[in-house]
Amino acid sequence: MTKIAVTGGSGKAGRVVVRDLHQRGHDVLNIDLVPSPESPHPDASIPFLRADVTEFGQALEALSGGETLPGIEAVVHLAAIPSPVHATPDQVFRTNITSTYAVFSAAARLGLTRVVWASSETTLGLPFDQPPDYAPVDEAHMRPETSYALSKVLGEEMARQFHHWHGITIIGLRFSNIMVRRDYERFPEFWEDPHRRKWNLWGYVDESHVAQSVRLALEAEIEGTDNFIIAAGDTVMKRPSRELMAEVFPGVPVADRIHGNDTLLDISRARDLLGYAPAFSWRELF
Repeated sequence: MTKIAVTGGSGKAGRVVVRDLHQRGHDVLNIDLVPSPESPHPDASIPFLRADVTEFGQALEALSGGETLPGIEAVVHLAAIPSPVHATPDQVFRTNITSTYAVFSAAARLGLTRVVWASSETTLGLPFDQPPDYAPVDEAHMRPETSYALSKVLGEEMARQFHHWHGITIIGLRFSNIMVRRDYERFPEFWEDPHRRKWNLWGYVDESHVAQSVRLALEAEIEGTDNFIIAAGDTVMKRPSRELMAEVFPGVPVADRIHGNDTLLDISRARDLLGYAPAFSWRELF
């Protein structure tokens, strides 16, 4: 059993991560500005600590566990403005950069063993107004096109420097567009127009995949820093992936290994190094 702090534990990704870790026997502390709607009461089984992790002092106190759950050993950093459209570019960049710096710095100061944090698929070139160089895009296809994406790229660089300075292990997960069950009701809207979801190469990631990847990253025998694309094994579309690429991004080379509805976000490194295995597909619901 491990004591794990989850920043942003009340958010879309945070709720499923907190629940999964708790169900697997870990002591979990939810650090956020607001309680989770799933555990709004002080006597809930998963403790909640209100803190603004853009402030270093609050981040340091929160990641120590305070008087709520002392002895935190690892942190999952999910607190952030979650996309380029949720605030002005300046606010998105400033909030995400300062919170990531504060969490990494506090974790290093406290001697925590590991940080797992939410990077983003946006680092890869979203919204692909310029075609990708190849498909599936992998971790090397770095092309931040928004302030949000830039904040994540610089977060990955900060991770490398904090490891260099302090030896702390920091693993970034470049999540695709996160879906919970109610989100799948919208999928039929995507199928007629392939351009509607070309902005992330028709990718998605289920909440169960998010929880699995975080758990695996916490347990992985990896030291140092690394970043992994985390997506479902397929696209949101019924049409074959090669056909989608030929119509929307003609001339972009597609790897021979792509068949059927295979994802165009390369998750092979996560499979190989983390043991990531995204079993669920939206196709089970239709």
